[in-house]
Amino acid sequence: MADTIIQSTGRRKTSVARVTMKPGSGNILVNGKNLEDYFDFETLRIIAKSPLTLTENENDFDIKVNVNGGGYNGQAGAIRHAIARALLEVNPDYRQALKRAGFLTRDPRKKERYKAGQKKARKSSQFSKR
Repeated sequence: MADTIIQSTGRRKTSVARVTMKPGSGNILVNGKNLEDYFDFETLRIIAKSPLTLTENENDFDIKVNVNGGGYNGQAGAIRHAIARALLEVNPDYRQALKRAGFLTRDPRKKERYKAGQKKARKSSQFSKR
């Protein structure tokens, strides 16, 4: 595994994250910024790093992430998905733990589209029988 570069893709809502992972000291760059600078909230940082924490690889890999689309919450979920998929290529034995934690499942939920003639996606005007 010396100097091997692993690439993977993760998605959530409308966010797409492309991850390049190589052995290193645990630096995570998101769109050219440190993870701490990119995500203002600690919870989003925890979500993005959770596969590394679960498999105890927090300081073993340098990770570069290119993420776009959606909001910060969707982007953090996409990064989590991509890192989990990359860790599978490093060691297939991680599959059971990552699968049980739900990190390998792509979250398909998206915002429902607006329907014509209604106020919002589901909200409509009050029905009058007479």
